[in-house]
Amino acid sequence: MITREFDRAAPLGFLLALGAAAIAAAGQDDPASVAVLPPEPPWSGRSRSLAVAADDPWATPCERSGFRATPSYDETFVWLRRLVDAAPELRLLSLGRSAEGRDLWMVVASKEMAFTPRALRESGKALLFAHAGIHAGEIDGKDAGLMLLRDLTVRGTKRDLLERANLLFIPILNVDGHERVSAFSRMNQRGPERAGWRTNARNLNLNRDFAKLDTAEVRAVVGVLDRWAPDLYVDLHVTDGTDHQYDVTFGDNGGSGWSPAIHRWIADRLTPALAADLEAMGHTPGPLEVANPIDPLDLSRGIRAWVAGPRYSTSYGDSRHVPSLLLEMHSLKSYDRRVLGTYVFLESLLRRLGEGVETLRAAVAADRGRRPEVVALDFGTSPGEAADRDSVGAATDTMEFKAVESRIEDSEISGSKRIVFTGQQRILTVPVFRFAATVTARRPRAYWIPAAWSDVIERLAVHGIAMERLTQSRELEVSMFRTTDATLAAQPFEGHVPVSAGFEVETRRERFASGSVRISTDQPLGELAMLLLEPASPDSFFRWGFFLEILQRTEYAEAYVMEPTAERMLDADPKLAEAFARRLREDPEFAGSPEQRLQWFYRQTPFFDPRWRLYPIAREE
Repeated sequence: MITREFDRAAPLGFLLALGAAAIAAAGQDDPASVAVLPPEPPWSGRSRSLAVAADDPWATPCERSGFRATPSYDETFVWLRRLVDAAPELRLLSLGRSAEGRDLWMVVASKEMAFTPRALRESGKALLFAHAGIHAGEIDGKDAGLMLLRDLTVRGTKRDLLERANLLFIPILNVDGHERVSAFSRMNQRGPERAGWRTNARNLNLNRDFAKLDTAEVRAVVGVLDRWAPDLYVDLHVTDGTDHQYDVTFGDNGGSGWSPAIHRWIADRLTPALAADLEAMGHTPGPLEVANPIDPLDLSRGIRAWVAGPRYSTSYGDSRHVPSLLLEMHSLKSYDRRVLGTYVFLESLLRRLGEGVETLRAAVAADRGRRPEVVALDFGTSPGEAADRDSVGAATDTMEFKAVESRIEDSEISGSKRIVFTGQQRILTVPVFRFAATVTARRPRAYWIPAAWSDVIERLAVHGIAMERLTQSRELEVSMFRTTDATLAAQPFEGHVPVSAGFEVETRRERFASGSVRISTDQPLGELAMLLLEPASPDSFFRWGFFLEILQRTEYAEAYVMEPTAERMLDADPKLAEAFARRLREDPEFAGSPEQRLQWFYRQTPFFDPRWRLYPIAREE
């Protein structure tokens, strides 16, 4: 029984120290003895044969530890440089540096030693791009990738994969977070013994940065997508959440996203082949949505098949028509099982991509050639979902869910209910709620961005979005948005203060100075431009808080001037006088506020700022 209640006002540092002292007093310096995880069933898949003996000259640091440990940044690249020196098919390239000055290394694997974007394109072979450690505590992909690179080259057991496909691989994307290493990095994960942190050195989550591009790490990834033009892009993760039987879950952004032809290729051709390859090696593959139950305490309520926005890696890929997959290994499975499952996944991707790249490229061409008149900006399972998370509309279909049996108990800790997983396998049939577009926008001919907003223009250029820059001023008729209200978030999020607002549309004659840019939507990245520039888009620069300046009023009217001016206005305009009297009758708060009454008159004058709350990016219809 719990008999002691902590003081809610106690400083956080005191509570953290108290908890650490309690763990130390109990002799619990091992994460396994602190975090109580659900039971893990035994596993012995065929993929165990992929690992070499710990004393093999080319054993990776992870294999040498018996899959208990993952190497540090320095240890990783000491081993990798030795491999690259021994394998002419490999080249190690720096894509830039992190905030703490670490190189962001990418390995290029090519049988023909095609180590530039041009050379890879001219080879005609399929090109796979994968990165690991975007969340540095989820580092399975790094250790799997090192094993695969070795087997593609010096060991030679997978050399045939390079006959049809080339590989770009970033072993550690979040290099600074990787070095914030601890035995207590992820409480709900089995291994490795010590791992890095979720966010980077500035506490930014790299997998929320693909739209706004604040970080050097994500800018490096976007540069690879833009300049190296991979045929398939893969982000390697480890998921948390509910317990289940699946050890490997993967998928794309779904059929409601921005690349329907690519989605059909992934769903019809790639996914079944990947699943078969994983099952043949002793793994249990499943779709991404198994990690998104509507109610973790009651799986019978179903799961959500989420469509994400372009702040996320593979959703960003979808928005720019790059075939993209998210891999989520299951955190409650053992580290060796997760690393080996990631290896099988990458091996299968190289093989299947090499066999079917021509049909995939046809799907990519179809999506990049589309110019839909209406573009989805946001998604949900029902129109009311944002206000009521229990309002999920009607289920789209059902699926067999490979669950782990659980029971519900009363909790003395939380005062609510808790779920206890027994480890016993169970098959459930559950409803699936698939996302569809809930916010859309009509495609304009182009967007116009004034030269003053150079930071936004610069980020659009990093995305690779084509633009025309004015060398002299130009005036034209455009549509523009004015906020009817605007609310700043109560807490910052990912280094920004998000903004929500309503809008009214105005037709205006605008002058754009030299240095302003015009962004046509008649380009392959036209949908991405809309997602970044339409203010109603959840990942627009407006919503991320790049235009806070427009919400501030900078000119005012003194009461001693406004009072006689208002009297003159009333005498000169009977309709204005009638509107003022009606407002006084219908709005008691207005009637009782001298400031609101004077402001009402000020807004009727030509002295009032006509650009207040005017979103400066214009639409050319």
